[in-house]
Amino acid sequence: MLALVGGGTWVLLISSLFDARSVAVAGTKELPADVVKAVAAVPLGTPMLRLDTTAIERRVAAVPRVANVQVRCSLDGTVRIELTERIPVAVVRRGNGVHLVDATGTDYATVPVEPPGLPELRSDRVGPRDAGTVAALTVLTGLPEWLRAQVRSIAANSPADVVLRLDSGRPGTGRLDIGRSGTSREVRWGGVEDSARKVAVLGPLLSQPGKIYDISSPALPTIA
Repeated sequence: MLALVGGGTWVLLISSLFDARSVAVAGTKELPADVVKAVAAVPLGTPMLRLDTTAIERRVAAVPRVANVQVRCSLDGTVRIELTERIPVAVVRRGNGVHLVDATGTDYATVPVEPPGLPELRSDRVGPRDAGTVAALTVLTGLPEWLRAQVRSIAANSPADVVLRLDSGRPGTGRLDIGRSGTSREVRWGGVEDSARKVAVLGPLLSQPGKIYDISSPALPTIA
């Protein structure tokens, strides 16, 4: 028994039979796989059971574009790094460029050209710990596609004061009509509560002429 246990331990922890021989990366879109491998710094030649997968995950998770990551080891000697990249839902314009922000409020990348179709998030304190940022993005990501497609910018001075600015468009279609007037409409959303009811109220409301649509209290909407 001692010989079997000792032999098994030697095979798993010392021999090269179950060493890490290669690294495979899955889930990348914008990030090059070679960059992920370099950051992961997997010590090839190390027995799988001695491999610190937690440390590898921590190194890859430190890359700003990475939302989450998991490292798995296969018996064939392959270390598999499976990650999910952050998806931009809004942009923040600053002096040094256009910043991409994901649904958590994380500012994770700066790009020279603003991606089409993303609204501007207007806030001086963008971040996942800023209550205004969280409220604005909660509202934005919860909008139906026809309405979200019309959002030009979104801001929140406080969690109870979310304001959307819409392109002039055709309500309920998602098709924009910017060229006709170039104007925009302001929607005073209020807090994140009752969002489904606010959407239901706002649809018919946008068919009426106006510049400011206040649905902060969906039971008493107003147009100005």
